Amino acid sequence: MRCVTAAALLIAPCLCVAQPYPTKPVRLIVPYTSGNTDTTARIFGQKLAERLGQQVVIDNRPGAGANIGAEIAARAAPDGYVLFYLSLSHAINASLYHKLNYDLVKDFAPIALLISSPYILTVHPSVPARSVAELLALAKARPGQLNYASSGSTSHLAFEYLSTLAQVKMNHIPYKSGAPATVAIISGQVEVALASASASMPHIQSGKLRGLGISTAQRSPQAPELPTIGEAGVPGYDVSTWHGIAAPAGTPRDIITRLNAESVALLKLPDVIERYRAVDSDTLGSTPEQFGAHIRSEIVKWAKVVKDSGAVAD
Repeated sequence: MRCVTAAALLIAPCLCVAQPYPTKPVRLIVPYTSGNTDTTARIFGQKLAERLGQQVVIDNRPGAGANIGAEIAARAAPDGYVLFYLSLSHAINASLYHKLNYDLVKDFAPIALLISSPYILTVHPSVPARSVAELLALAKARPGQLNYASSGSTSHLAFEYLSTLAQVKMNHIPYKSGAPATVAIISGQVEVALASASASMPHIQSGKLRGLGISTAQRSPQAPELPTIGEAGVPGYDVSTWHGIAAPAGTPRDIITRLNAESVALLKLPDVIERYRAVDSDTLGSTPEQFGAHIRSEIVKWAKVVKDSGAVAD
């Protein structure tokens, strides 16, 4: 009897060894419906699932300027089975909204910065400007007379940032989404837009729109002929829409490290790079610490833009 008891005691510790993460499907909360952002999230989710050996379920939770999904993710159990697909919008929301039910810095553990996409400054062909400098000169000659389209707080504030740096005034015409904003500039209802490359490039290539400059600090491989807005007359202007993943604060460090390693590795795969390029996005990759620093710096940067513009969301 004593031998059996001793043997049982020797075996018992082995039964308590935790199984390696993950042992069940992982939920990726995406705070948007269908569209370009959802597409980029699904590219990532599919490849992450392959590397983890578990299903990654996309959970679309749109609404309230992408804040509903953020709040749900922030309140999830910090066990590695709920991830959040966050973006530039959330860094802007930190100052755009007076009251949020989550804190982007305190309530999340950054995992990795994944991708970025540029905006393209475009004009209707009827506008007598063939460069950024000519457009700014026209805007200064006609203060408040040129209309620009936006399709949400991000594109709106990206344009306000440009206007502040360039010291020009254009009239803001808001639209609920990118599709009606694109229709508005193609039809000539508005003269100017700062829109995503995915929305702009097909119409620039067809001649329905004229591209003047790219919003990022470096030229885009997708449109190398377009100068950056910074080099074309607005020094210091650098804006991109970025996406990354985070987990609820308190998620074990070993899980964060595993997810970071898998994320960075999959972003280097040739087919992943090509799939993202097809939707005008560039793959990045970072450490959790680098992504955390990026989030904090973006919050500070856009807080000033929000304050200077006077924009409020609630």
